[in-house]
Amino acid sequence: MKSIKKFSVRKRITSFIYAFNGLRIVALVEHNFRIHMLAAALVVLAGFCFSISHNEWIAIILIIVLVLSLEIMNSAIERLADVVSPERNEKIKEIKDMSAGAVLLAAIASLVIAGIIFLPKMGF
Repeated sequence: MKSIKKFSVRKRITSFIYAFNGLRIVALVEHNFRIHMLAAALVVLAGFCFSISHNEWIAIILIIVLVLSLEIMNSAIERLADVVSPERNEKIKEIKDMSAGAVLLAAIASLVIAGIIFLPKMGF
């Protein structure tokens, strides 16, 4: 039987500190994350310029968070894979490619959502 650990505010605060440190690391060292952040900032700016609706904001925020979260997970998987197998390994390459594919899929979905929201507002 697994013992239940006592709740600790200090441990919860520490876990938030670790999480924010993870965000700081990915923002400093991962080029693709910074590219996605720039794209997100431009989309948010466009949202204000075009006065998008409440529901459109929800869609934009959700897809931005999805893309950024998947980019973080992709970076973590790649780093872990490099530690586990520093030499070239076909299975590790497949894992990295699949992880990158998840980011690509979300990025394509973000373009579709942006098109659905912004193209009609631009007269297309």
